[in-house]
Amino acid sequence: MAKSLRSKWKRKMRAEKRKKNAPKELSRLKNILKANADVVMEEVKEIAAVVTPEKVKDQDEVKMETQIKRSKKNLLDQHGQYPVWMNPRQRKKLKAKRVKGKNKSKVAKGLAW
Repeated sequence: MAKSLRSKWKRKMRAEKRKKNAPKELSRLKNILKANADVVMEEVKEIAAVVTPEKVKDQDEVKMETQIKRSKKNLLDQHGQYPVWMNPRQRKKLKAKRVKGKNKSKVAKGLAW
């Protein structure tokens, strides 16, 4: 959607307005923080826990273990299920590729003319 000339023009003008107003907005934010820096930080501490950057880095290094193990090749999990986001067409395509590989290994027995 949003391919009409009007919407393209509106989007373009909004982007230009953002560019024009960005320096003013930045200076306003800096002034607000300079004036009431301690008061603002106290309010933030009351609402949320303030975490230092070192602690955040330590948390990022610890990997979360996911319970679902997926095959990178065909995206099947350990129970043979595809991901929720995959549409039926993609599933059918991957299944066909998987089945095709299994059937090729058979050699025909019988008469060889």
